Amino acid sequence: MLKRTLFFGNPLQLRTKNNQLIITNKETGLIKQVPIEDIGFVVIESQEIYISIPTLTKLSENNVAVIFCNAKHMPSSMLLHLDNHHIQQELFTNQINASEPLKKQLWQQIIKIKIKNQAQYLKLQEKPFKVLQFYESKVLSGDTDNREGVAAAYYWKNIFDFDFKRERYGDYPNLFLNYGYIILRAAVARAIAGSGLLSTLGLHHHNKYNAFCLADDVMEPYRPLVDAKVIDIIKKYPDRELTLAIKAELLQLLTQTVYFKDSKSPLMVALSKTTSSLQQCYAGKTKKITYPKLWN
Repeated sequence: MLKRTLFFGNPLQLRTKNNQLIITNKETGLIKQVPIEDIGFVVIESQEIYISIPTLTKLSENNVAVIFCNAKHMPSSMLLHLDNHHIQQELFTNQINASEPLKKQLWQQIIKIKIKNQAQYLKLQEKPFKVLQFYESKVLSGDTDNREGVAAAYYWKNIFDFDFKRERYGDYPNLFLNYGYIILRAAVARAIAGSGLLSTLGLHHHNKYNAFCLADDVMEPYRPLVDAKVIDIIKKYPDRELTLAIKAELLQLLTQTVYFKDSKSPLMVALSKTTSSLQQCYAGKTKKITYPKLWN
């Protein structure tokens, strides 16, 4: 079932009753109800929203990712449930005991698919892409010679029709890209939790201050979806600021259709398939992470 994403940018009160999220507008008094089982994500942007602890607990128990924004209206933290699987301890043990060769092989798969998706998007945009196919073919176990970085330099040089420098905290259009990546990261973290894995324990990313290393690993091949969405937004909107309309467009990424070999599904569902396949890799039941084609 496709879950809903709720975005709250105005002063509201959020509480629960009978497994419903009760949304009360502080200014108008208008009350709405949404079944909690239908919700996948809640984005809380307004600094004037009241949400009760029981409500946060109920959302967490239903694997709803609650994303909190800072005073600059950018997502800054997230609430996830820590006990999502009936054999949690076994899954954690498999993940913790994963060998270094396995992790390096999985990272190789991830980078090859990421570069392949970057090449596919450049091809769709009728831009030079064949050098990325060459880089993909040369990715080693663990990507020890950093083909990812070499491919990224070429990709960012060619993706836009204007001079561009990719910056984590840069202005337009980096601001759009960063918002989209944060939403994608939250969605991946939710899928990881739902598959009974530890998001903190990464395959490649390692940072004692980062609670979402595995999410940062798994999301890499999905990043070009954000890039494509941002380019569509640039063509559609003259705004150079991150407006509410543009945020709404970026949130639509979660329902975008992607394509598996014999089926298609919304991104939110596809992420769960990917993280479930990773869980199977840790358990030794398969050696390949399942990723969809981003475009048909």
